[in-house]
Amino acid sequence: MKISKKSQSFEPHPEYSGKAVCVDATPLKKVETAYGVKDTFRFVFETSVLRQDGSPYCVWSRGFTASLHEKSALAQFMRKWFGRALTAQEEAEFETEDLIGRAAEIVIAHEEGRNGEVYANIALIRPDRTGKPLAPSGKFVRAKDRPPRDAEYRRTAEPQAAESHEARAEEDSGWQRTKVHVGKHAGLDLGDLDQPSVQALIDRWMPEAKAKAKPTADDRRLIAALEAALGNTSEDNIPMGNEPF
Repeated sequence: MKISKKSQSFEPHPEYSGKAVCVDATPLKKVETAYGVKDTFRFVFETSVLRQDGSPYCVWSRGFTASLHEKSALAQFMRKWFGRALTAQEEAEFETEDLIGRAAEIVIAHEEGRNGEVYANIALIRPDRTGKPLAPSGKFVRAKDRPPRDAEYRRTAEPQAAESHEARAEEDSGWQRTKVHVGKHAGLDLGDLDQPSVQALIDRWMPEAKAKAKPTADDRRLIAALEAALGNTSEDNIPMGNEPF
């Protein structure tokens, strides 16, 4: 019997700026990191971009720990998504299930990992201000509703492959490996900079870059990396600089 190896690389969401809607908040999953085991979850968004079969593309957020501390990555993400900080009552009653179906406007940027694969990252998120929010298509199968992985059901297997691909992005294309393209550190990886240099980019360069009418792809990638660096250092007490991601 002749057996051939067939590549089935997952196709990432195209670079994009526009409407999105949350279709899942994945169950907590233990992730082994250099700083210990962490329970994380991800938001999944559908967009208005359609695949050849007519189903919408999806994009996965970075992994979040279940913390709404004001400096946590999740609290910062929610602040951008809602366009404001959560109220004390919203924090007390916070439930990820309540976010399923909530609309947003997002920017998706591509980043290449060390293995050459391209990953789609949510570079920016904000409230939907179009007046015509995107509604869920109903075609996405939530993680909690999927059969076991060995079930031979293609429609549910594809989202699993997508989630696995996006989950690897956090390990393989971390913020520390993003190239800086501005200032005196242009050409260096963000992780090679010391903390004051990274903080200077966050405080001085990033606000101006976000204010641009049409930020470049390099701008969007660096903005996303700086936001990830800010979230990681504040939420997990991981120092910036040359520590492993």
